[in-house]
Amino acid sequence: MEEKLASVTQLVNRSIKPVSDFAVHGTMEFWSYPDSAIGDCEDYVLLKRRMLNLEGISLSNLLITVVKKKDGEGHAVLTVKTDKGDYVLDNLNDEVKLWSKTGYRFLKRQSSTDTGRWVAILEYRDVLVGAVD
Repeated sequence: MEEKLASVTQLVNRSIKPVSDFAVHGTMEFWSYPDSAIGDCEDYVLLKRRMLNLEGISLSNLLITVVKKKDGEGHAVLTVKTDKGDYVLDNLNDEVKLWSKTGYRFLKRQSSTDTGRWVAILEYRDVLVGAVD
């Protein structure tokens, strides 16, 4: 599984040039599949999600996730739920990492029971990240 995740991550990361939605679409946010080898973080996530779903991974295990980077900027990544833990696929790094190893602050993600819903992710002193509907 980790090999498949790494392969898709590297393929997508190397096939798309990072360009902001504003530069491409004239708006701050526009989520779409990259159709001309350019896109921002959400576009990478959507393509990775589609490719992994076509490889047989359920959409309930492929969750779009919003994080805050160390510099405070918002960012989208793909969280992949596996029996070995939740892995993060990121366009800023080809390395597939467990969520706890990313250094990101997790804000919200798609619900695994209804990917049309988003769940907030709260930080607690005893638990690094917990999801709340």
